[in-house]
Amino acid sequence: MTRLFHADALACQYDTGAARTRFATDGYLPLPGLLTRHGLATLRAESRRLERRARRRDFAMACMDGSPRRMTTLGGHVIARESRLIHRLYADGELLALLAAAVGEKPTAVPEALERHVLNILHRQDDTHGAHTDDYPYALVVFLEAPPDPADGGLVEFTPHTTALTAMTGTGARTAHHAPGDAYLLRSDTTAHRVTPLTRSGVRRTVLNFAYARSDAEVRTTPSAHELYG
Repeated sequence: MTRLFHADALACQYDTGAARTRFATDGYLPLPGLLTRHGLATLRAESRRLERRARRRDFAMACMDGSPRRMTTLGGHVIARESRLIHRLYADGELLALLAAAVGEKPTAVPEALERHVLNILHRQDDTHGAHTDDYPYALVVFLEAPPDPADGGLVEFTPHTTALTAMTGTGARTAHHAPGDAYLLRSDTTAHRVTPLTRSGVRRTVLNFAYARSDAEVRTTPSAHELYG
């Protein structure tokens, strides 16, 4: 199978020690150009096919301080049935090795299919994925579509080493812009984060979010995933 991603993407950007230090310090590690040109085209086409099964969400999430969800989503349980391609990519040995090199341990599959690999689409003005933390520690977010200009919104905003969603309005919050084919790795259970609202119509932000667990860690789940993807 033609490669969907650059297996050496981490090594091309960092030495292993620098990657682990940055991830440990920031809770965030950018992976520019993770997808190959073929991978981006293939996964974008797959996402457009799957989008027909996605559902529109527009609500305030009570368990996350009432932060807004204005987006279109598809849960991992549906993706597992409908897309062998994404299901295989999630468990790809070279991808797992790349992530392990960045975090210092081998990530493991999330036990519940609903959260393993999800599709998040922002495609209307003011669409946003409001402030939250995730149930599981590692999130690999892969960009299939992205607003071309940071002024268009759709930026990841994050505050390292805090689960306090109020920290998103503080001086420690950081933002990052990504292009199609890029990805980032987030320590998503201990890093408060959100996606800033789209500021105009005619732009889209489509990402695959791959969630991974730690083999030795207890997980306290919230209702958030079932509300957003169930």
